[in-house]
Amino acid sequence: MMKKFQTTGLWYDAWRRLKNDKVAMISLFIVILFTLLAIYGELVYQYHNALDLTPNYQKTNLEIAYTSPSMNYLMGTDGLGRDVMGRLVQGVRIAYKVGIITSLIAIPIGVFLGCLAGYYGGKIDDFIVWFYSTVASMPGLLFILAIAMIFKGQGLLGIYLGIGLTTWVGLCRLIRGEVLKHKELTYVQSAKVLGISSSKIMFKHILPNIFHIIIVTFTLRFPAAVGTEVIMSYLGIGVQNQPSWGLMIESARMRLWQGMWWEMTFVTIALFLLVLSFNLLGDSLRDALDPKLND
Repeated sequence: MMKKFQTTGLWYDAWRRLKNDKVAMISLFIVILFTLLAIYGELVYQYHNALDLTPNYQKTNLEIAYTSPSMNYLMGTDGLGRDVMGRLVQGVRIAYKVGIITSLIAIPIGVFLGCLAGYYGGKIDDFIVWFYSTVASMPGLLFILAIAMIFKGQGLLGIYLGIGLTTWVGLCRLIRGEVLKHKELTYVQSAKVLGISSSKIMFKHILPNIFHIIIVTFTLRFPAAVGTEVIMSYLGIGVQNQPSWGLMIESARMRLWQGMWWEMTFVTIALFLLVLSFNLLGDSLRDALDPKLND
């Protein structure tokens, strides 16, 4: 009960610090805005997909190709006459899907292996440390590229698996270190004396007290996953039949030197704001949840 109370106090203190951080609040607002755009984009996509309709952002009209920003097209049109703003919103949807799904793959792996290594120690710890050290020694981008090539033609599946299976190592190390520290604390020793099983101690007692590490890790790795997807799509390996920021950048660069600046500009600004906001929010959360700063 005492430990649960302390955990609640930690989150309350963290929110209090976060509210006083103007940079964190601005970053949170931008993240919420992008989240709403991603939800809206998903609703539009599912609506047209259910009715088997071609959405406006996919309709081509060469008569209005490369139209500069105006009242009719706030962000202009691309080389096929498609609305850049509509495609940009769909790019947010894809970016969020990549960030969330890859996190759902990487975070459980990192947490599970980190808990096992930190709690049991011995040969289990030695094997897991060897395993994640081996994975960490592989060139991450090349590994993602290899997996994406295997699943090429299956949409984003290869990107999901490639990023998810290569980005759990850092979290695993953090969780292992925290579990090593927590398993020596009084509340864990008391649970052992009471005969509580190891799995319950790990996942019902220790894990809630280090959950803030997972939250911070998510906010910091989310933009990294988005950036990786953009690179893969730019190289022609990621999503091909849907508006992706990587595809938009790849198509826009060919006309940039001719003065068609708007598509590249708006996509770059959106990517910059999303990545920067998540990184700043992650840094602020890390500082706010630092136990050393507790009053």
